[in-house]
Amino acid sequence: MDIEGLNRVGFKHLLALHVMLDTCNVTKTAELLSVTPSSVSKTITQLRDILDDELFFRDGTSLTPTLYAVEIAPLVHSMLASMNGLLNQARFEPQVFEGRFSLSMRESTFELFAKPLAKLTTELTPKAKLNIMTKAKFGFGALHSGQVDFIILPHDVSQPPTNTKELVWEVVLEDELVCLMSPDHPLAEVDLTIEHYLNSQHIGIAESELSRPYFEQTLRQQHGIRDVKMIVPDFGAAAVMCHQSELLFTCSKQWADVASQAKGLTVKSLPFEYGKVAYSVVWNRAAINDPAIQWLCCYLRDLRV
Repeated sequence: MDIEGLNRVGFKHLLALHVMLDTCNVTKTAELLSVTPSSVSKTITQLRDILDDELFFRDGTSLTPTLYAVEIAPLVHSMLASMNGLLNQARFEPQVFEGRFSLSMRESTFELFAKPLAKLTTELTPKAKLNIMTKAKFGFGALHSGQVDFIILPHDVSQPPTNTKELVWEVVLEDELVCLMSPDHPLAEVDLTIEHYLNSQHIGIAESELSRPYFEQTLRQQHGIRDVKMIVPDFGAAAVMCHQSELLFTCSKQWADVASQAKGLTVKSLPFEYGKVAYSVVWNRAAINDPAIQWLCCYLRDLRV
């Protein structure tokens, strides 16, 4: 163990780096740490010398972390989470907790889980802050680095969201797939067959981190390839396009039952076997040392919408 080297790195260095990786902004980091911007700059400069890396470089008007800073972010997060657990071993009291929780999800997922999340902020932890970010920007990498505490997302049960051992995922809501279409669609008044499904054009959802959905693989292997005419970022946009076209949209039944964008659309069962789908909560195993995160994890595990 390099005692001399470790003696040069203080808790404030790691904490400043952790927050800077989240904000990429000196002023915002200073506000969160209740220090001056010059103090943050001085701390990061010291850490640059210790680690022999620039850590951040200026890209126009913003700061961008170096590759090395991104690579060590999960380790820094793990160390801070362990230290936080050590400092807060007393029983967690949600009613007086004044910290911040952060979740990442699709906009459509938020719509489905809005009620329990509202209860979290208004009743269970009234003094806490809740940040909800978009899954497209704050994905599994954000869990590794500690930028978000949890991700809630729909996926095929047969395919875990990630094979990374540091990330844990747990099903909180079982679901099924349905096909949405305009009530004026030629197929709206007939039983949907596999031939109808394959001969139609479809709307797909953009996803860069999950594997190709199992239902797509099953469809391709057993019947054929569907024609995905349009890719949109989320369920809501797809449902809006269904109202305006003859495109089909395959999605979560749980979402279709509650989403305002899906109201008025015709709902059909899929004409083929596609496995099981669900919504899962995903978290970083290292962060569970934090009593607040432990408590929130238990709450999310028991989510019922």
